[in-house]
Amino acid sequence: MKKEILINYTPREVRIAILEDKELVEFLIEREDSRRSVGDIYLGQISAVIPGIQAAFVDIGQEKAAFLHVSDVATGSIDPELLDDDEIDLGRRRRRTYAPIESLLKKGQEIVVQVRKEAIGTKGPRISSQLSLPGRYAVLMPNLDHIGISKKVDNRKERQRLRSIVRRYRPKGAAIIVRTAGHGVSSDQIRDDIKHLEKLWNDVRKKVEQATPPAIVHEDVDLTVFALRDLFTDQVDQIIIDSKEEYDRLRSYLKSMAPQLSSRVRLYKEKVPILDYYEIEREIEKTLERKIWLKKGGYIVIEHTEALVSIDVNTGRFTGKRNQEETIFETNLIAAREVVRQLRLRDIGGIIVVDFIDMEKESNRKKVFSEFRQALRKDRSRARVSPISDLGLVEVSRKRVRPSLLHFYSEECPYCTGSGKVLSIESMAMKAEHWIRRIGSLGRERGIQFRVNPILGIYLNDEKEEELHELARKNNLRLEIIKDPRMHREEFGVFSFDGKRDLKTEFV
Repeated sequence: MKKEILINYTPREVRIAILEDKELVEFLIEREDSRRSVGDIYLGQISAVIPGIQAAFVDIGQEKAAFLHVSDVATGSIDPELLDDDEIDLGRRRRRTYAPIESLLKKGQEIVVQVRKEAIGTKGPRISSQLSLPGRYAVLMPNLDHIGISKKVDNRKERQRLRSIVRRYRPKGAAIIVRTAGHGVSSDQIRDDIKHLEKLWNDVRKKVEQATPPAIVHEDVDLTVFALRDLFTDQVDQIIIDSKEEYDRLRSYLKSMAPQLSSRVRLYKEKVPILDYYEIEREIEKTLERKIWLKKGGYIVIEHTEALVSIDVNTGRFTGKRNQEETIFETNLIAAREVVRQLRLRDIGGIIVVDFIDMEKESNRKKVFSEFRQALRKDRSRARVSPISDLGLVEVSRKRVRPSLLHFYSEECPYCTGSGKVLSIESMAMKAEHWIRRIGSLGRERGIQFRVNPILGIYLNDEKEEELHELARKNNLRLEIIKDPRMHREEFGVFSFDGKRDLKTEFV
């Protein structure tokens, strides 16, 4: 499989596209005014401890207080989430017992924390007091005594070699975990990476001693360096970047950290924008669409809700060549791969429910589920998946670190406020009729004035003018319709004919 990373760099925005066999599978974006905060370290102050949910809220200087669960409070044991592990757990999560959070933290207490998940929607960032500083080949975790090797390094001799290197260079009072990228790397390179992380932690400690909460004491690397540190492995054939300045910076970084990979960084020199040249821009636009067409005519529909994301699989225009069961099986097989690609591409996290088309044969169900699991193994984010149910449902829990592309690119509709629906024009016209009858029944007004959204105003004047004025005459009212662009699509004002009194208030 050919793997490429494309970096489109501008002073206000950085976009990174990851391609596998020329197909877009991941897309990362960072803007000047919305820098990624995962990995940043803060000196915060606890603003509240809530025993009922075994969590605390911490003021770290952001708009929303950060959320600290008891499971993320440092207790001297290593957090398994920090192990660079790609295994997909088909069983239940192992339950651990924790001391009551009220015995660990107090309101007003200062605490050093690190952002694990960015603020999403109404939720503030999720943080941990179990700190970790990632390098190219290793992760340093202060105040722990541990040596770990990524589970992706499965060669026994290599694991022993890496463990012996870490024993020689591990700083006192810190845990070191060797990342997957450390596989086959020389002792000197791992040593230099550990020394760099040790110096970085010492700098963080000094800043903590001098800071007053809330204060940021360490910013993680920017998105371009993140691509080199966390994404650029031996499996990546090349990184192509369209900025000469960033190209020079990345080459310099690699020459010191991974010289064997520096030749794979290339400067894009064509006049056509890089993402247009590789036909990526249209793919990015598609990430905001609900409906995704599959090969052979099937399609999937992705719906976001507050609690979960549902994905529905349909045969669409695909009729197949044999029988219905084969058509459904083939559609589900194609959909299984595409669903996983969309999860990665859109960075969808949390709980996902995939509704595959019902299959009669148990063997076909197993094949579709196996295809789905196999595709998930390419995903960098940890995912847990349950077996396909009798109804064809597959439940997935995918680690969420940052808002999905949909949330990043869009905002709540001011008309439907997230429901995806607005009242029809005809329904709004009927509301106007109800108000005419209601005001007319009082017998106190000589006329009525509607102030409406221009779209509704055009409809009322062009399509309903005769009906509304006839209804007004029957109720001894004069009628005036005023278009007001400030009015919501589903609202209108009801006033006395001179426009001075709000008649709606009389019916509250």
